[in-house]
Amino acid sequence: IYDLASEYFGTFGESGEDDGQMIWPTGVARDTQGRTFVSDEFTNRITVFDVDGDFSHSWGKMGSGAGELDGPSGVAFDRDQNLLVVDHHNHRVQRYSQNGIFLSEFGSFGSANGELNLPWGITASSKGDIYVADWRNDRIQQFSPDGEYLASFGRSGRDDGELFRPSSVAVDPDGYVYVADWGNERVQIFDPDGGFVQSIRGEATDSKWAEAFLEINLEEAAARDRANMEPEIKFFNDDPHEESSHIEKYFWAPTSLKLDSEGRMYVTESNRHRVQIYDKA
Repeated sequence: IYDLASEYFGTFGESGEDDGQMIWPTGVARDTQGRTFVSDEFTNRITVFDVDGDFSHSWGKMGSGAGELDGPSGVAFDRDQNLLVVDHHNHRVQRYSQNGIFLSEFGSFGSANGELNLPWGITASSKGDIYVADWRNDRIQQFSPDGEYLASFGRSGRDDGELFRPSSVAVDPDGYVYVADWGNERVQIFDPDGGFVQSIRGEATDSKWAEAFLEINLEEAAARDRANMEPEIKFFNDDPHEESSHIEKYFWAPTSLKLDSEGRMYVTESNRHRVQIYDKA
C-alpha cells in the first residue's frame, strides 16, 4: 500500500491457498466500506479483506457451472455494489453479492456481438454500463447494467484505434474510455462513441527509490539516461514490444489501468514492475 508520494504503508496477504492467502492475484476492487476484493486466477476464488487488511471471507471453486470459476481476472462493482467477475476461461462475466452469492451471468464463447473470447478487464461507468476488455477478440464491448449487449469498438492491429490483446478498461465521468492496449505496449483513449482520441506510449520518470539507488550507482544511472533518450536502434518491423524493452520510459506490458476520483490514471506494468501515474490534461 502506497500513497501518491510513494510512501509505503504495508502489505496484506501472502502466498498459499489457505484463508487470506493467494497464488496468482489478478484483479482488485474496493467497496464503499473500504473492503478489498481480490480475484485469484490459480485458486479460482475471490478473497475479501477488511479495511485493516485482515481476512474476511472468500468464495469460488473451479468449474463451468453457475457461480463456478475458471481463471477469474478483472473485478469491478456494478451500480448496486454487486461484484462483477470476469470468468476468463469460461468466456463470461459473473455477478455476485458481496457475500459471494451468485446472481447472474452474461457472455459466451465466440466473436459475435455480446460473445467473448478470453475476456480480461472490466469496469462499470457512472451510468452503470459495463465495459469488458475482450482480450482475444481485440475489442472493447459495452453492456447495459443488466448485461445486455450495447456496442463494441476496436479491431486487431497497431494503428490508432486498433487493439492487440487489450487487458484493462476504465471509463471517466464524461464517458471517455481508457484502454490498456497490452499487446501494443500503450494506453489508448476513446470518446463515448468509441472514436479514437489519443494514444499514450509512456513517459515514466524514476521513483524515489530509483533516484536514491542511481545516486550511488553512476554507471547504472548513465545507462538509464541512454535508455530514456529513445536511441537510434533499428527495431524489427517496428515491434512495440522490442521498443519497450529498450526504452525505459515506455510502457512495457501495461496490464491494469485505473482512474481515481481526481481523474488521475494509474497504469501497472508487469514487465517493469512499476506503476505510472498521469494527471488528466
